[in-house]
Amino acid sequence: MARRDLWPRVEPLLARVERPARYLNHEWGCAAPVAEGDTAFCMIYPDTYELGQANQAVRILVNAVNAAEGMGAERAFLPAVDMADLMREEGVPLFSLESCRPVADFDVVGITLPHELAATNVLETLDLAGIPLRTADRAEDDPIVLGGGPCAYNPEPYAPFFDVILVGEGEEQLPETVALVGDLRASGASRAEILREIAREVGGAYVPSLYRWRDESEAQKAGSWAEPLFEDVPAMVHKRVFEGFAESDALEPMIVPYTEVVHDRLNVEILRGCARGCRFCQAGMMYRPVRERSADNIVAAVREGLAATGYDEVSLTSLSSTDHSQIAEILTRVNADCAGLGVRISVPSQRLDSFGVEMAELVAGQKKGGLTFAPEAGTQRLRDVINKNVTEDDLFSAIDAAFAAGWRRCKLYFMVGLPTETDDDIKGIASLAQRAYDRAKAAVPADQRGSIRMSVSCAVFVPKAQTPFQWDGQISPEETLRRVGLLRRSVKYKAVDVHYHDPKTSFVEAVMSRGGREVADWVEEAWRRGARFDAWTELFDEGAWTGAAEALGLSPEDIAQAEYGTDYVLPWAHITAAVSPKFLARERERAASGITTPDCTFENCSACGACPTLGMDIGLQKLREAKEGGEPAKNPYRVILGSEANVEEEAML
Repeated sequence: MARRDLWPRVEPLLARVERPARYLNHEWGCAAPVAEGDTAFCMIYPDTYELGQANQAVRILVNAVNAAEGMGAERAFLPAVDMADLMREEGVPLFSLESCRPVADFDVVGITLPHELAATNVLETLDLAGIPLRTADRAEDDPIVLGGGPCAYNPEPYAPFFDVILVGEGEEQLPETVALVGDLRASGASRAEILREIAREVGGAYVPSLYRWRDESEAQKAGSWAEPLFEDVPAMVHKRVFEGFAESDALEPMIVPYTEVVHDRLNVEILRGCARGCRFCQAGMMYRPVRERSADNIVAAVREGLAATGYDEVSLTSLSSTDHSQIAEILTRVNADCAGLGVRISVPSQRLDSFGVEMAELVAGQKKGGLTFAPEAGTQRLRDVINKNVTEDDLFSAIDAAFAAGWRRCKLYFMVGLPTETDDDIKGIASLAQRAYDRAKAAVPADQRGSIRMSVSCAVFVPKAQTPFQWDGQISPEETLRRVGLLRRSVKYKAVDVHYHDPKTSFVEAVMSRGGREVADWVEEAWRRGARFDAWTELFDEGAWTGAAEALGLSPEDIAQAEYGTDYVLPWAHITAAVSPKFLARERERAASGITTPDCTFENCSACGACPTLGMDIGLQKLREAKEGGEPAKNPYRVILGSEANVEEEAML
């Protein structure tokens, strides 16, 4: 079939929609369209260009496919509502950016799952592309539809819509999958044969259609809800890890957009993983073990990236950037390189217990925006429950350092509805924020105190798969509003602003996070009733979701709010992030007793199971240098590597 170019049909639409630059190609640094004869892959972010183009995972995966021989990748984004409606009206299907080629004409289509509220956007994307929503309805010549991303760790609410869901890090996994599809299609393999071969050959590939979904009583006896239909299909899907991360080039080819996007700056990933062990945090569990790039690699990437893109801001990204064992050296060298150039260096994820006077001075640079610190809870009791491992003194020391170094705005991030939370914990948020504001005022000259701004942002706790709190329920939206009201009444300072997330959207997140395969019907019915762009406050349609539940006879409250014992088999038990279920259960029990677990990159192994399961070591630069030199690892990076760690404690599990 001749390659189709939709540009003649797309161009006339652009004058009729907002932000037409969303739909244009030829940005600085973009790749060429997929070459004739190569296996064609389209990477889709299921939201607008402004959000998707800034997504680091999209950039990494597109680059990984384009770097492989015999295949090529293009990008696509979900058009905004005005453009999507106009495209349907004019009969124009979803198209790729590079060649304006119909997405349905690609061999493989990948849709990232960045958060739970993107679920209806996945269906909007497939429908706009003209691809049947469900894998069971797809024809032999339809693209193989892949999913992946954070939500893959509970794939069941998305299972009927994806041919394959890739679990883990995709730098190697995705090119392998695309290559396998290309080879098998060239050999004349059927769609069913391709899917079964992917399940057999690609590590971390979950093919939902190859599993029977058990009922609850059967699942509890069997230890899993998903039963493989064939002996050669894995009963347990293990995440993939990019083992070469530490040695890989920190400079990813980067596109400079025509239009403004979120996080519009040079992003350099310096560290992957986090072992701090916050019990609510899915990312901290699913990206283990910790691996970091060297200072030389990072500094070179910043230097070359700024020169190649012209950006005046660089972000050193990771889950916990100030935990990099060479962060002080990195910031010192980057600041020296950027001196006098007006370049802002941002470290977006800053730990309270890592942000001292030296760090404040190193991060300060020439441009100071706002800082965000995340105490998460208002009392030390609750911070111990969630294993935050920071204290009020850590917060106050960070505030002192930041405001003395020139910052004047600070946001404090908390959660409402954490397990064991009481009204005293809610009042503790108000007290902590007010005392933080007092410390900020005391740290600046008297004539500048009027410019100080302190805000409190409260998210609603969402129990996430693969975490110690996965067995805990979410509080109801009504209870959330009561607790937020108590917080707002408890804050006495007018200079301290309180903001909170919409508990109705957080409720949908919780259902998506905890539900099984039955939730897919709820997603589809809500989409058919008009739900889309649910993460956009002004577009969230609560009625579509409640109406869908009523039509299906589904009780989403039972899914979001149910609490289980740690022996209950959850719907994602057949997916593993390499962190042992026994470890998660033990952490839940320690939470109930208020017992903390230290970070294994600073102290001894916590026996989470990730390193021995994956056959990897923690990849901190100082540990590698010590190991190569035959020296024992010393504090603060003392760790026992490999499967011999904490044998006695592991036996107790």
